[in-house]
Amino acid sequence: MKILTKITIGLAAATLLLVGCNGANTSTSAQAKKDIIKPTVATNALGLGYVGDTDLLKDDSIPPAVAYHSAAPGTSKKFVRAFQDAPPMIPHDTTGMLPITKNDNQCLACHMPDVAVSMGATPIPVSHFTNFRPKTEVVGDEILKNGKAIKNTSSEQLANVSIKVDKDERHLYPGRYNCSQCHAPQATNELVDQNHFKPVFTAPDGSSKSSWNQSKWLKHIQTDK
Repeated sequence: MKILTKITIGLAAATLLLVGCNGANTSTSAQAKKDIIKPTVATNALGLGYVGDTDLLKDDSIPPAVAYHSAAPGTSKKFVRAFQDAPPMIPHDTTGMLPITKNDNQCLACHMPDVAVSMGATPIPVSHFTNFRPKTEVVGDEILKNGKAIKNTSSEQLANVSIKVDKDERHLYPGRYNCSQCHAPQATNELVDQNHFKPVFTAPDGSSKSSWNQSKWLKHIQTDK
C-alpha cells in the first residue's frame, strides 16, 4: 500500500511539473509574439534598391532603361544648378559628341566665350583657361614657377604664386579639356528616391551662373602670361 501511495504521489508530482513547464513555454511563446515589431513601412517604399516592386539588388533584375534629354543643342532649357557654383549639367542631346578626345571636342563649337552668347550657350569661364598647376622646378638653390624664382615661403596673399592665365580665352587648359568629367547629361527617368536637398545660393543669379570671376579669385595673385 505504501509503495502504491509513493508511486501515485510521484506520478502526480511529475504531472504537475510537466504542466508547469508547458505553461511556461506557452507564456514565453506568447510574449515573443508580442515582442515582434511589425514594419510600418514596406521595404519597397524605402526607395533603396527598388523601382516599384522590382528588387534591383537581385541578380536577375533588369533595371529600367536610361533615357536622356533629346532636345538639340540650342533648343533645350538650362537646368537650375544643384548648388552655388556647381558645374552646369548638360540639358541637350549628346549623341555623337561623346567621348571627348584630344582631337575632337564638339563642345567648343558653341561654348567658347566668343561665340557662346550668339549660340545661346553657357560660355566657358576664365577658370578653364587657367593653369593652376604652374611648372615648378628647383634649379640650384632657387625654386622656379613658370621660370620665375619665388621665395620658399607661404603667404595668405599668395604673393609668391604664379598662375598662368590665357587672358584671350582661346586655349583651354588641358586639365579642363575633357568637359564630361564634370558636366554630364541628365536622365529623364523618375528617381528611385527624390532629391530633397534645398540649395541656398550666395549670389542673386547663383541658380544659373557661377560667382567666380577673374577679378575675384585673382585679386591677390600675380598672373604671368
